[in-house]
Amino acid sequence: MSRIDTLLAKMTLREKLGQLNMVASGYAVTGPLLGGDSPDAIRSGDIGNLLNMVGPEHVNEVQRIAVEESRLGIPLLLGFDIIHGHKTAFPVPLAEAAMFDPVAWARTARVAAVEAWNDGVALTFAPMLDVSRDFRWGRIIESAGEDPWLNQQMATAKIKGFQGSDLSTVGSLAATAKHFCAYGAVLAGREYASVDVSERSLHEIYLPPFEAAVQAGVAAIMPAFTSFDGIPMTVHEPLLKDYLRGKLGFDGVIISDYNAVAELLHHGVAADLAEAAALAIRAGVDIDMVSNAYRNHLPEALSRGLVTMDEIDACVRRVLVLKERLGLFDAPYRRGAAPLAALAGKIDHHEVARDAARKSCVLLTNYNDALPLAAHERVALIGPLAEAQADMRGPWGGASVAEDSITVLKGLSEAVGSVSHAAGVSIDGNDTSGIAAAVETARGADTIVLCLGESAPMSGEAASRAHPDLPGKQRELAEAILALDKKVIVVLFAGRPLAVPWLFPKASAVLMAWFPGEQAGPALADLLTGKVSPSGRLPVSWPNAVGQAPLFYSQYPSGRPFNPNDHYTSKYIDAPNAPDFPFGHGLTYGEFALSRLAVSKPVFGPTDTIEVTVTVTNTGKAKAEETVFLFTHDLVASVSRPLLELKGFSRITLDPGSSGTVTIPLPAQDLTFHGKDLKPMLEAGDFEIKVGSSARRSQMLNTRVKLKL
Repeated sequence: MSRIDTLLAKMTLREKLGQLNMVASGYAVTGPLLGGDSPDAIRSGDIGNLLNMVGPEHVNEVQRIAVEESRLGIPLLLGFDIIHGHKTAFPVPLAEAAMFDPVAWARTARVAAVEAWNDGVALTFAPMLDVSRDFRWGRIIESAGEDPWLNQQMATAKIKGFQGSDLSTVGSLAATAKHFCAYGAVLAGREYASVDVSERSLHEIYLPPFEAAVQAGVAAIMPAFTSFDGIPMTVHEPLLKDYLRGKLGFDGVIISDYNAVAELLHHGVAADLAEAAALAIRAGVDIDMVSNAYRNHLPEALSRGLVTMDEIDACVRRVLVLKERLGLFDAPYRRGAAPLAALAGKIDHHEVARDAARKSCVLLTNYNDALPLAAHERVALIGPLAEAQADMRGPWGGASVAEDSITVLKGLSEAVGSVSHAAGVSIDGNDTSGIAAAVETARGADTIVLCLGESAPMSGEAASRAHPDLPGKQRELAEAILALDKKVIVVLFAGRPLAVPWLFPKASAVLMAWFPGEQAGPALADLLTGKVSPSGRLPVSWPNAVGQAPLFYSQYPSGRPFNPNDHYTSKYIDAPNAPDFPFGHGLTYGEFALSRLAVSKPVFGPTDTIEVTVTVTNTGKAKAEETVFLFTHDLVASVSRPLLELKGFSRITLDPGSSGTVTIPLPAQDLTFHGKDLKPMLEAGDFEIKVGSSARRSQMLNTRVKLKL
């Protein structure tokens, strides 16, 4: 009999329910407290899982109670939100997506896993895989943006980085793919609202990243707070049980979101907590986070016949199996026992953060080569984000501390010498009294670096914005500075694109920094001074107006496509159809031209992989990195297909005047789509192959290939 079978045979109902119970922890001077419980709840077996506890001294103490003082000695599973770094704060996920670099994605996850291991943590509630196309939604900051294929690549890289090849290996951290699924499509971009998308959108847009996560071996999955098709995801049997566990074969742990089981009463699908707990168990949700619905109300649900002991046992087994896979039974105190920096390749974690911050920033405009800054320029640093240490981390700072973040003022001052500085206004206040002083400070400079944007709490969970532009009086500050008719470099900080179309034609250059993490100052100094050329690319389409949301490049064709000479075509009468900047946009200090697009096989079969090659030439004055995107379009299909679908990308670094060849593989199976019956199918026909530096179709090279079955 296996260890798991032996334990299950010995466990009382109370102990079983304890293994399905996750509570939030807190701290007191005398030691850890357990969100309304005492350590006696661990001794009695009522608590099997904790979140939000870090630090080996705390972790090992509660683990000791579980292992040495409870009847069965089952170790605790300790989880923590490690969204973009643990103690080292990396760029926020949307910014990381802008790197278009799977190796870098995995590297930051690996560093975070090592740091979490050192802190005693075994599981993270990341990565978030919600395809996000509405910039009003605050949690777009936690996503990889608008494209499902890109989200799939991010999922695979992050899970590999967190988990490694074996969860029992020293330094591995169990990943949780969230939020299953379509959370990014909340109504009107409003947090926690309902979701109503078509079955086709569900299968083509919102499910593929989770399929990739399962294929990558993700340890856990978290359902979304939201409802889909009238059914809360926490109890959505067709998707959790039939699709996730049945079709995809996911056998890991499903963890509810925070208090989600109790919130089923608000959804109106359960009359009481016993019903709510039973519905969640029957859908296969193994761990009830925080609500205590399982612990307190499953006994009643059992007595009422709402759930069976077999269903409870199946959940308990999965939790115990995960603990075994993590090596918790054999070595419960191993995490945090000794520092493990060597597992990250003996690399400097701060340098990894600096590199990631540099690669994630996107140069949106750069008129007349305003950047990089010339030597000996007198620089004035203006704006409320110039010295906003805590905001550089963005939301979900994990175990990092604000004091470790380096401001733009500090980083730029160290790079160029003396920098004059004035905030001008606060981020979201109404006081304009500081604008005059900021203007005077700027007047004596050759170049003004204007740091504008959101505060960290203005993005993230529960931070939807109906007016996602510059908050407070920042526009007034910007217009006063721009009126000086000097060179003005705008650095934007935010967890989403901002609707500021008035800014782009007026500023000399605009650099989107997102929330770049603890190394914000040095990284931005490297970019502004030209030590490093910007290389980030937009993982989202940048809107001209909030009325364009949701906005994305891979739209379906219309029977009446936009025609400026025909009133009765698809358009706005008060805004352009196109975004200010397309998906994939990003400038460098080089200048690139694409030519000689070729395919290895113009006619190919269903098992073939064709190679798409293109010549890239740096016609500019500086060494820089170009990103080349491969899109396809199925010209005639049984189901209308998007005008563009991303199928690959590649990066190449070139010196001025040099050329190189980029090769991107395209497996025929990547042309599979969901047919009329929503089943995956591969259909013969002609396909356009499009290659470009962004999703702007007018600037792409294209050719055609034929698929024969």
